[in-house]
Amino acid sequence: MFAPHPPEVRYRAIAMLRAGQRNSEVASALGIPAGAIAHWRHNDRARRNELPGRRQAQCFRCLQLDVDQVAYAYLLGLYLGDGHIAHHRRCCSLSIYCDNKWPGLILAAQTAIDRVLPGSTSNLVPQPGCTEVKRYSQHWPCLFPQHGKGMKHLRIVQLASWQREMVEAHPWPFIRGLIHSDGCRITNWTVRTVAGQPKRYEYPRYMFSNESTDIKGLFTWALDMVGVAWKVANRKNISVARKEAVALMDLHVGRKRLPPTGRPFLLCGAHGSCWSSRGLPGASRR
Repeated sequence: MFAPHPPEVRYRAIAMLRAGQRNSEVASALGIPAGAIAHWRHNDRARRNELPGRRQAQCFRCLQLDVDQVAYAYLLGLYLGDGHIAHHRRCCSLSIYCDNKWPGLILAAQTAIDRVLPGSTSNLVPQPGCTEVKRYSQHWPCLFPQHGKGMKHLRIVQLASWQREMVEAHPWPFIRGLIHSDGCRITNWTVRTVAGQPKRYEYPRYMFSNESTDIKGLFTWALDMVGVAWKVANRKNISVARKEAVALMDLHVGRKRLPPTGRPFLLCGAHGSCWSSRGLPGASRR
């Protein structure tokens, strides 16, 4: 039976390889097959992120780096709404699910992910009726400590102190991310009798829908910071309907339409929300 080489032999071989000797030279000097030397060298380079085409993900939490806080606040909103972190054998993956009706959101999610965690690019995975924006990295639990077992509305969801500081500095991108994932802008209507005649009135409002009490609380906390009036519509919906509040939301979030070329949604402000939502009685979506 094959006996593995002692650890000290592997350490000596790796030291010789790091010193610049070739695989064949190390194999000859130690009396070890060249294939084993090549395998050790590959694993050593992989651990040090030195393989050709391999780049280390720049986790701003682990490496104490600066980060695009606007992009992070926006991505945090997307994650809390429709994001999911999965554990795999060697790493984790972050997935943001985007309705195919609104391709601008797909671009925005990709841009935010790649700015928050530079070093690689996200993947687009077609799913029935939607696109999964996906990125593999072992660092996602570092960046989203809210991750845990089970659905978000069945567990506590709270922001870490450093996350709260970012949202306090950039509340609008956070609000925009939540609206893009679990919100919409709708036009409500009602009929009133004026001078004996029925007259239809229309007015816009924003709706945010989520099962988690904690996530709804974070949404209303951010609205309070920017001076947007809101009310609880029902068990799972938050409504923004006052004229001045809707005007503020239009300025910083906007309608569901494509942004100008080359300007992702997370930077567009008034150029709009792009996430579909369920219709409401007496309401039409835009």
